[in-house]
Amino acid sequence: MTAIALSIAGTDPTSGAGIQADLKTFSALGVYGATVITALVAQNTCGVRAIHDVPADFVAAEMDAVFSDLAVGATKIGMLSKPEVIETVAEGLTRWEPGPVVLDPVMVAASGDPLIADEAVTSLRERLFPLSAVITPNLMEAARLLDEEPADNSDTMLRQAQALADFGAGAVLLKGGHGNGDEAADLLWFEGEAHWFSAPRIDTKNTHGTGCTLSSAIAAGLANGLGLPEAVDAAKAYVHNAIVNADLLEIGKGHGPVHHFYRQWRNG
Repeated sequence: MTAIALSIAGTDPTSGAGIQADLKTFSALGVYGATVITALVAQNTCGVRAIHDVPADFVAAEMDAVFSDLAVGATKIGMLSKPEVIETVAEGLTRWEPGPVVLDPVMVAASGDPLIADEAVTSLRERLFPLSAVITPNLMEAARLLDEEPADNSDTMLRQAQALADFGAGAVLLKGGHGNGDEAADLLWFEGEAHWFSAPRIDTKNTHGTGCTLSSAIAAGLANGLGLPEAVDAAKAYVHNAIVNADLLEIGKGHGPVHHFYRQWRNG
């Protein structure tokens, strides 16, 4: 049977992040991708210009259309900017069989522009964390979710990951890509154990869509039957190489995208 992963997220018309990046990632990793669009985002490599939220009842119709027809093996959730859409997605996940859910609590774009309303943060924690196999916040997102300062060392990362797990998610992957040092270290808190995944930090401005890409790569691994630690390990390696090869592309005037198809394209 063909492995299928679903992305529930917003768009990026320049295709470096959001739904478009998720589809690229699924395809690059041999998984058929389906989508439910939650917001139309007018953004590019330089920043976000406008957000148009998709009505909640239409999001529900999208979910029903996908799940009633496709055997979804895993679901990735990205940008959900309004409480009513979060509630609708939560209801859809309980109504259908979404497979393991990877929730990327997208809050701020790489440009620094906010992508979620303040009132939606609580809804995200309370309604979707308990339905998720793993959540994948970066250091800033974890700090906002916990109303703390961003972690600046491994001990604080561990404490924050454990605190986030207390909201009901099956596991927490706390991403350290925005930290300091020569290594970009991510922490997976899973089944009461800490798993660290590290890769050399790459000196490039072209990191647009890394969070979307990592979470969708994890979903692809889960759809292909990998266990969670193995899916995270494979996704970390994929994203690292996509960043290593990002400068082969010349896309946009700001933070360009990672190279999703570095394995498939002969040249940049």
